Amino acid sequence: MKKVWIYQASRFFTEAEEAKALAVLQDFVRSWTAHGDQLAGTATIYHHLFIVLEVDESVANASGCSIDKSVRTLKALEQELQIDLFDRLNVAYRDEAGDLHLVSRNAFADLVKSGMVNQETVVFNNAIVSGEEFPEKWELPFRDSWHAKVFVI
Repeated sequence: MKKVWIYQASRFFTEAEEAKALAVLQDFVRSWTAHGDQLAGTATIYHHLFIVLEVDESVANASGCSIDKSVRTLKALEQELQIDLFDRLNVAYRDEAGDLHLVSRNAFADLVKSGMVNQETVVFNNAIVSGEEFPEKWELPFRDSWHAKVFVI
């Protein structure tokens, strides 16, 4: 069973920032442990916007301390790159052409009201924690997401 953590950046990474972030994250997962046991972790950046950490818990379970280590690494990366990885007030979605956009919750609410975002608009469910749901249930239509409960069409 895999455990997954999805961190959405406050803006898209530049190529240089993404390369730096990946190097830091890959170094981190190579030494990521829980109570002395090596975790089978991976770090990936998707769409120049999302950092995804995964742990194969059939090898070793992530613990509170190991999760704290990952958060400290991400916080250090935030400072180094001057980017926010813990701001939950932005919404990522794909337009009709499939292009990815990142907007504030207020701007997203306005897009819903105007009809620019509709039941078919693809949104990102960053609340997924099960590796079995990622990535299949990560990008999904608005109607099938938590967004539909918060932003009523």
